[in-house]
Formats: sequence, structure tokens, C-alpha cells
Amino acid sequence: MSIPTVEQVMSRNPATVSSNDSIRVALDRMRERSCRRLPVVDSGALVGIVSDRDLRRATNSPYVMRERWYDDFMLDHIPVRACMTPNPITISPRTSIAEAARLMLDRKIGGLPVLDEEHLVGIVTETDLLNYLIRTLESQS
Repeated sequence: MSIPTVEQVMSRNPATVSSNDSIRVALDRMRERSCRRLPVVDSGALVGIVSDRDLRRATNSPYVMRERWYDDFMLDHIPVRACMTPNPITISPRTSIAEAARLMLDRKIGGLPVLDEEHLVGIVTETDLLNYLIRTLESQS
């Protein structure tokens, strides 16, 4: 029996943003693709990762009341680089699913960019791993 790898469960060709894109661009892209995190790519190289939580933290404060124009200004003018996690932990498509899950659990992260050599080829998320678990358990019944 072969060991299942990340390549079997990852989301291929993930949506990305650049570090210079605005928070609004990142939020719109997440909404369009129904995802919660985006690899940040500049000139073809992975430079970070940004999550919906990162973006919310950058724009929301329950302690400060602001006018709508100010929120719009922030969404359009704060670049992704201001709130992304730089140099994210990455894995290879040949990494075992168990190792990827252990890494995500130990580091308390919800997704890992998948690099083949230096090229972004996918992202593996908690959702991908849960879908794999469900398929595996259902196939055994």
C-alpha cells in the first residue's frame, strides 16, 4: 500500500495575490474562489501567505468607530504585504498527508503552500485533509 501524498489532496493552481495588491483585491479573490487563504506571489516567487483572519485584523477594530469612507479607503490602500505572513512554511507535493497534517497541527496553521522546486503548484488546507478523511472512511464502509 502506497503512502498517500499531498499531491493527491491539494488544491491545484490556487488563486494568488501580489504583495502590492490591496486588501480589497485579496478579499474579493477569496470570495470569488470560496477560499480562506491566498499565497502571495511576486515575480513568480512565493513571498508570503495571507488569510481571511489576517485581513480582518488589518481592517477591523471593535474598539474604534469609523465612517464608511474610512473603511473603503483602508480596503483600497493597505497592501497585502502589511498583513501577510512572510516566508511561509511550505511542503512538497511528495510530502505524506500525515506529515502535512502533523505540521499544520503543530504550527497551528490552516494551510500550506505546495512548492515543486521553487514553483507554486498548489495549496493544502484543513478542508482538503478533512475531505480526504471523509472519502477514506466512506470507502471502508
